[in-house]
Formats: sequence, structure tokens, C-alpha cells
Amino acid sequence: MKDFQIFSDSSCDCPKELMEKYQITRIPYYVSFDQQVYKKEIEELSIPDFYDQLTSEKIFPKTSLPSIEDYCNFFKTALDQGKDVLCFCLSSKFSGSYQSAVTAQNILSEKYPDAAIYIVDSITATGAQGLTVLQAAKLKERGCSITETYEKIQDLKETSRIMFTVGTLEYLQKGGRVGKVSALAGNLLNLKPLIVLHDKELFPAGTVRGRNKSLTKIISMTEEYFKEHQLSYDDYDFCVAVGLEYEDANKVKEATEALIGREISYPLFQIGVTIGTYTGPDAVGVCFIKKP
Repeated sequence: MKDFQIFSDSSCDCPKELMEKYQITRIPYYVSFDQQVYKKEIEELSIPDFYDQLTSEKIFPKTSLPSIEDYCNFFKTALDQGKDVLCFCLSSKFSGSYQSAVTAQNILSEKYPDAAIYIVDSITATGAQGLTVLQAAKLKERGCSITETYEKIQDLKETSRIMFTVGTLEYLQKGGRVGKVSALAGNLLNLKPLIVLHDKELFPAGTVRGRNKSLTKIISMTEEYFKEHQLSYDDYDFCVAVGLEYEDANKVKEATEALIGREISYPLFQIGVTIGTYTGPDAVGVCFIKKP
């Protein structure tokens, strides 16, 4: 069976140790605070430095997706080694990253007619995208071909969800990414918005007063989802995504572990520039996807 390389744009926010363990290649987004100099996420601007600027600069940052040339260059490294390519991209509802990768696929298919190049619209973001990529890596480990992996992932990705809360809607509003959650209250009376990400979009899930209640609520939202759809926690893979509030995220992780009855072996997924620009430093979310 022909070997294949798994790629993901950097919006997957997968921890470095997991990327290395499963030999997944990250293709970085770019971010700029002056709209002139764009730096590659992680490679040229660390996530802690990004959040430091985000919370101190008055200028709202702009993100830029990996270019067609970026995708071509990354894919060629694998294709030239005789490998096929499987690449995951941020939800096409949020970014043109998927279309950029598809264009690269079309360009390279002419030069490498015998190679398989599959591009996946993850229909999600951050930790849920990371979990989707990890399921593909595990399928590869089990001996699945690139075609088998791609086909299974197309079904699995539909089961992904993120139940999350943010400290404020300010960043989503500034970035023009509020969408359906615009109905939620902002900072009035310390109300904290609750949001669900699925089917490529952000959906409002109400508000609660106070940070602690919002963290508790995303656990109960997860529980309610599994009860409503009569699902088993054992069939799903979980992680917790976080901006800067690691203490809160660890509380959520412990509460999630208590809910599902097992330890979450993954480290926290730190939300990077692609999503962090719009969710701010206080975002915390429970992410899950059905296992193969």
C-alpha cells in the first residue's frame, strides 16, 4: 500500500507532541497587527506572544490563510518522496483555506498524475479540527489506505462538535465573525455567551451570568447533547481547547473526565491565531468527535 502524508492548516491547534507523534505536518496561517508585516503562526510568532499583543494592542489583528503556493510547496515535499497527500482545512465557512488547498491540488494533479491528493473541509475548527486530523492518523496507523481514510473521515467529521464559552463577544464582533451568535448579549451584567460550533457555523446556546457558571454550562451542554441523541461517551474522542486561561481549562478537563468516566489523555489544545483572533484569550471549549 502506498504511503501518504497527513497535512493540516494550523487552525487545527493540535499540540506539538501529537503532531510529532503522528507525523502530521502543519501548514501555518499568517497574522499581522499592522496589516503590513504578516508572520507565520507558531513559526514566526508564538502563541503566547500573539495573545500578549492581542490584549495590549489597540489595533485588531488580521489573519491570512496559507497561499496556493504554500500548499503547493508543502504538498510537493511529500509527492517528490512518492507519497500521496491528505490535507485538512479550517471550515470553508470561516476561511478560503480549503479552496486554496483545492486549487493547489488541481495544479499538482497535472504534474503528478499518478498521485492521490485529497483535501478535506473539516467543517469545524481548533480542537475539533485537531481531533478530526488525529482520527485520520489513527486510521493510517491501523493500515487504512488514503482512500479508506478519506472516506471514513468524511462521515466522522459530521459528528464533531465544540461547546464553548468566551469572555466577551468583542473579538468576534471586531472580526465580523459573529453571525448567528449576534443575538447573544455582550458584556451587560457580566453575561457570558455560550456557543456551539457545528455544521460549519457558530450557533448561539444562550448566556449565563459569571465565568464559573459558563464553564459549568459547557459541561452540561455536552451531557445534554449525548443524552438527546442517545450517544455513548465511549464512542467519542474528547479534548479541551483554551486560549490563555489554563486554570479554567483544567477545571473543564477534570469535569469532562468525570462526565465521560475516563481520563482525557491529550494535553490541552491551545487555540492559535487563526481562531484566537476572533475568540479572544478567555475562550474555553469541550471538543469531541466519534472515533472510527
